[in-house]
Amino acid sequence: MTIRLFELCGTDPKRVFSPFCWRSRMALAHKGLAFESVPWRFTEQAALAFAKHDKVPVLVDGERVVVESFDIARHLDEAYPAAPSLLHGAPEAYRFIGAWTDTVLHAGIAGLVVSDIPAVLDEADRAYFVASREKRYGKTLAEVTAGREDRLPAFRASLLPLRHALRGRDFLGGAAPDYGDYTVFGGFMWARVVSPLELLAADDAVHAWRERMLDLFGGMARATPR
Repeated sequence: MTIRLFELCGTDPKRVFSPFCWRSRMALAHKGLAFESVPWRFTEQAALAFAKHDKVPVLVDGERVVVESFDIARHLDEAYPAAPSLLHGAPEAYRFIGAWTDTVLHAGIAGLVVSDIPAVLDEADRAYFVASREKRYGKTLAEVTAGREDRLPAFRASLLPLRHALRGRDFLGGAAPDYGDYTVFGGFMWARVVSPLELLAADDAVHAWRERMLDLFGGMARATPR
């Protein structure tokens, strides 16, 4: 039975941009599993009623429905043990990477690119996104990202822990990527798909790592529309 992955996209269904969906998309590719991408948009919450959830990613694998990207990774390792594993060692290590990514990396990226997102959405989603995010920030999206070029050095400096973790290795997982890499990479794919802003300097070790990630699985991520 075909594996289905419900993923957040823009007007173009191939323009998948949720960082959490990218974690699951890369995890499926890592396991060598073919899947059907089911486009989902912000205003289509009723479409997820079957999962008793209101956000993506949602994975449907036969009779099993799994929500939350980390739980999807755990399910894939349990259900497909013969394929390359995603999680090595204690799950807590990956939870820490996820916590750093969600609270530091994503917050930094959002402050630089959030005003670019409405342009990739259709009219209904655009209205929802702008109203909900401006309420969250307490200011317009343009105000959130104002002066972003001047704030890029501070964002790049915040990536120092990632640079240290990559020192002497190609991936966070070592010689090959694992779920830690996919967790962090999702944030950079989010920015790449929705914004023209170049977050990383060309001579940054994180930039070199991102390039390696973009080339994985036949360049699946690199081929995503921007």
